[in-house]
Amino acid sequence: MSDEEHHFESKADAGASKTYPQQAGTIRKNGYIVIKGRPCKVVEVSTSKTGKHGHAKCHFVAIDIFNGKKLEDIVPSSHNCDVPHVNRTDYQLIDISEDGFVSLLTESGNTKDDLRLPTDEALLKQVKDGFQEGKDLVLSVMSAMGEEQINAVKDIGTKN
Repeated sequence: MSDEEHHFESKADAGASKTYPQQAGTIRKNGYIVIKGRPCKVVEVSTSKTGKHGHAKCHFVAIDIFNGKKLEDIVPSSHNCDVPHVNRTDYQLIDISEDGFVSLLTESGNTKDDLRLPTDEALLKQVKDGFQEGKDLVLSVMSAMGEEQINAVKDIGTKN
């Protein structure tokens, strides 16, 4: 037994991992995968036959869920790929600040003020126009791997 004191600095969050492993051969179209460190939605999967050196290979074509860029990867079907934990949460829009941030109401009644307006032009117009017309808007926020982005808007009626 040693009588030295050990101090460990933890830089982790609440223990929830940003990704989980999944066998490449089980990932399907419309599923999620991490390619080049980015969370992506799979739009196409093709599997090649086993060659003389063993593994069948899966060719993934996927779209980054935050910036819309197309990425591709080829992985042996028996190997594990990282799959991001993707969450979608709905928040009610309270306010839009002049610097492009939105103020959202969470289910617990608190406000969330760290999200920017969407970069997608159509979605941005829908949010701004709806807000100026005094409509009650619910914004869907997608989060994965420490990133968050507004990706949909719903009109739930006008304010009284």
